[in-house]
This record gives sequence, structure tokens and C-alpha cells, in this order.
Amino acid sequence: MKTLEDLGFYCVDNLPPKLVSQTLALLRDAQVREVAIALDVRSGGALGEAVPLLEELSRDGVRPQILFLDARDDVLVRRYSETRRRHPFASAGSLREAIAVERTTTAPLRALASHVLDTTTLTHGDLKERITASFAPSSPDRQLSVTIVAFGFKYGIPLDLDMLYDVRFLHNPNYIEPLRPLTGADPAVAQYIETDPSTAPFLKQIYDMMDFLMPRFLTEGKSQVTIGVGCTGGRHRSVYVARKLYEHLDRQGQADLYLDTRDAVR
Repeated sequence: MKTLEDLGFYCVDNLPPKLVSQTLALLRDAQVREVAIALDVRSGGALGEAVPLLEELSRDGVRPQILFLDARDDVLVRRYSETRRRHPFASAGSLREAIAVERTTTAPLRALASHVLDTTTLTHGDLKERITASFAPSSPDRQLSVTIVAFGFKYGIPLDLDMLYDVRFLHNPNYIEPLRPLTGADPAVAQYIETDPSTAPFLKQIYDMMDFLMPRFLTEGKSQVTIGVGCTGGRHRSVYVARKLYEHLDRQGQADLYLDTRDAVR
């Protein structure tokens, strides 16, 4: 919410769903156009439910963008342990049980979300950058925001992907001793991967696919797309392919791009 406030949004935190319509009407009368609301989904009952509220707003012609933040269970447990904060659903039992109840409760909202961000490995700065890329005040010439995440399957699949490319079929530089400590950003690693006869045709396939999809994403009204590129450890092949895809999309000039090499330095 602090990031959205820095972007110029009028922010309202922990608002019961029942009060959203009245709040938006008040802000509309005050000529406030950029609004960010953090819904309190624990309330329910007389304080309103989030999903019916969103359906009501849609019927009234309001199409809110929904941001949903997610993370792996073990990371959530560690964060609560480190901060000593009480989980909102703590009455459900243990911390892991509370997280399970929270996931069940918020699943309908996650399904409706226009932006899902996996914060598992993000720093505060990374998260601010991702939110800024997705929600910077709109302008007539604003482009689609595309995040490309290179990762290792052994460390888990990112939770916020819209598309996923598995590149484990390419020659693996990890088995070449001089290349093992390097990453896919190193020219020697790139040269080795490019000796694989599958590399060039595969890159052409994903370039063609993205060239086909990009204008259709814009026509559909999407503002943010997250593409995952995964190999075994996330150091070599995924980084190489993610960088090549980034370079291709950058040449096309159709998107605001962000590259995240999540596991390259593990």
C-alpha cells in the first residue's frame, strides 16, 4: 500500500467489503480517480463478503484490478516467526493450519485476480518494482508489463506465472566443469547452449508465439503478464533463454520488461 501511495493512489487499508461502494462514491464526488483499497476478507457477515462485492461493482460498470500476493507456506511460516505477528486466522489452530484456512478463504479472490505476484523470493525493493511496473498511473500510450522469471525446478515453480517454458531438454552446462560456476549470462555458457541443435528452432518457436500473443494480450486489456523459464537449477539454461526472450521483446518495443533470474546465484 505504501508503494501504491507513492504512485499517487488514494489508499484505504483494511476496509470491510460492505463499505467499499459508499467509499468509492465519496471519492468519486471528490474527483479522486486513482484509488487502492485493501479489503479485509476476515470480516464477512454483516460487514460484507469480497466476491459478491466485486460482482456488484462489475454490474455497476466498475472493473477493479485485483492484486493478490502469494508465497510458499514455509516462507510464510518463517516470516510470521521472524516478525512475531499474529496470523489473522490464528484461531484456526497452528500457524500452518491458519495459513491453510487463509488459502481456502482467499481462493475465490485469487481466481479473480488480474495480478498475482509470488513474493517468495522477492526483496522489498523487488516487490516495489513489480508493483510499480503493474500499477504506475495509466496513460494512453502505456504498454503491457511483461516479467520474465528464470528459475530452477528444484527450488519450486513461481506461483504467479501466466506462461511456463521448460528448457530442461537443452544441453546442460552444469556437466561441463569450467562452465558450472558461471550463469546463462556468460558468453561461454551461451556458446555451449547454442551448440545444441534444438536451441535455435526452440527460440524461434517462442519468439513466434510471443509475437502472436502480445497484440492479443493488449486487445484483451491485460496490463501484466509473467512468463517463467525453468531448468533444473535455474543457473544456466533458464537464464540464457530468459535473456534471449527479453532481448527479443525489447527489440519489438511492445512491452515494459522486467527480468528476474531468481535462482542464478544459489
